[in-house]
Amino acid sequence: MSIQLQDFEFEQVLDENPYFRCLNVLGTLPASSISSSDASSSGSTSDGRLPAILRLERTPFPLTLPQEFSSGVLEQAKFLGNTDIYTWMNGWLKRRDDLPDLKISIICPATDVHIRKYSKQDILMVHETPELYEKVVKPYIEAFPPSRAQWVRNILDGTSEAHSLLHSTDEFLILPDMKWDPTTSPLTALYLLALVRDPSIRSMRDLRGGESGHLPLLKVIRDAAHSVVDRKYGLVRGSVRLYVHYQPSYYHFHVHIVHASQSGIMGMTVGQAHILDDIISLLTVAPDILSSLTLTYGLGSQHGLYEPMFAAQSNVA
Repeated sequence: MSIQLQDFEFEQVLDENPYFRCLNVLGTLPASSISSSDASSSGSTSDGRLPAILRLERTPFPLTLPQEFSSGVLEQAKFLGNTDIYTWMNGWLKRRDDLPDLKISIICPATDVHIRKYSKQDILMVHETPELYEKVVKPYIEAFPPSRAQWVRNILDGTSEAHSLLHSTDEFLILPDMKWDPTTSPLTALYLLALVRDPSIRSMRDLRGGESGHLPLLKVIRDAAHSVVDRKYGLVRGSVRLYVHYQPSYYHFHVHIVHASQSGIMGMTVGQAHILDDIISLLTVAPDILSSLTLTYGLGSQHGLYEPMFAAQSNVA
């Protein structure tokens, strides 16, 4: 089945971010537009429709765009004003297959967890002690239904994205992240993902050093990432930033690989992004340190951990 956007029925705007030029919208799509297994597992409404989220993002400009102004890539321009040496205009680009206006990401069927994740929310900085991890966070992770990470398993077993793989071993694989389209986005927007095959590593809290720990895996991921971006994109060592999220958006260990020139993108916030080289150094010095640290990070008010972690903060020294 294929999704037709004209079948989407709008319900509400979940969030908008003018800085990142993106918009999250909630609505519904016909159950017939997705696979029967997905529809049956989620359950459709009485009118045969499923909740759906559309994420609309303005695509980055290709670096060749200014060179094409004289050849008609700009279909129309409208003068807005000027003062001294400054002038402002609005412009409209000519429709071209290689120059899309939007990237549209669709989640269907969208669960309540998805809806909360993509809704506007306030941020609370929390302190997660090792005791709070064991008492609050770990049970939360263990209660996650396997279906939430089915898309990860589909990639790991080759059911999906097999054509996109840039590197694959028995321990992990590397592929472009959904946030980056190599065919339309500039290289400076590069965003790759390293997915570990071992499902027992759910977050950086599970990482250990020592002879039987995860240091060899982390180091080979780091080296493979540098090798891939050199071989595939001609980027020298130091051109990419490798980091791990905590809390991650899904509890199957992965490493983000982004162009070092990127700044201010969502996911690189202080407290959430932890540099892979720093994690390796910490585990080299103290093999169990990630299970012993108090971690400080921001939680959105729609996150499933928000209420229990907020309630526990008064007891954190």
